[in-house]
Amino acid sequence: MDTAVGIIGLGIMGGAMAQALLVRGTRVVGFDTAEGARERLRAAGGEPLAAADEVVRAAPTIIVSLATSAALSATVEAIAGACRSDLGSRPLVIETSTLPLEDKQAALDRLAAVGVTVLDCPISGTAVRLPERAWTIFVSGDRDACERIDPLLTVFADNKPYVGEFGNGSRMKLAANHLVAIYNVAYGESMTFCRKMGLDPAQVLELFGPSPVLGTGVLRLRGRMMVAREYQPATMKVEVWQKDMQVIGDEAKAMGAPTPLFDACRMVYTSAMAQGLGGHDTASVCEVLGRMAAVPERVSKN
Repeated sequence: MDTAVGIIGLGIMGGAMAQALLVRGTRVVGFDTAEGARERLRAAGGEPLAAADEVVRAAPTIIVSLATSAALSATVEAIAGACRSDLGSRPLVIETSTLPLEDKQAALDRLAAVGVTVLDCPISGTAVRLPERAWTIFVSGDRDACERIDPLLTVFADNKPYVGEFGNGSRMKLAANHLVAIYNVAYGESMTFCRKMGLDPAQVLELFGPSPVLGTGVLRLRGRMMVAREYQPATMKVEVWQKDMQVIGDEAKAMGAPTPLFDACRMVYTSAMAQGLGGHDTASVCEVLGRMAAVPERVSKN
């Protein structure tokens, strides 16, 4: 990649992608509404810009990684505005956020009107798993354009399947997060059960984690936190996860898909928020279940 890559949204995921590109010698320009995020990009060797439309003019390929639909809408308008005022080539936009499908479709329609190709490529995985190449990127949209960005996506992941028409990437991501939501609570429930039986949680993880039947990446990642009962720094904050839960629930309802397990686990995350764990990792659902089971409170290391 001998041209600049633009990143709009320099939070946990966008910042991690910027870092990975910079390590490989790629010029990265970026924008985020948060000054701290822009300064982190500068400190890493990237070039923070003052507005999203400046990123459009500086890079032929733009990765978008945002937390809210409002942020996506504002970004889309900035990109469209830049393209209206500039008769040059149009950027290729890679949208990686986890947001409602109708908002992604609105972004596609809006930018198609000014000649911009948008791909829907959400990421399954957390920022801490990027160095392990443990991400899955669900690539969807115009097939030729998806093939063109494959070398760029290879910087982040080996597993980057093409899943079809625009929107299928988000559909796959919602299905993946649906499972993760249940896995988190299931493993927290199991860990609490084991504690109540007097088993050593560390030994449980040692035996179950690598198991081809019981083990998953979720257990190996979040099981360590559940064993230590330490949930910061978070790989995914409960307060952020609530947004994903809402998107999944709304989509399932719209499709008429029954989700009894998912619905049952939602109250555990809501309880985590009520118990002051919003800024902690989603593995902290184990603490919610532990309190329900009268497991003695963890001893603070502070």
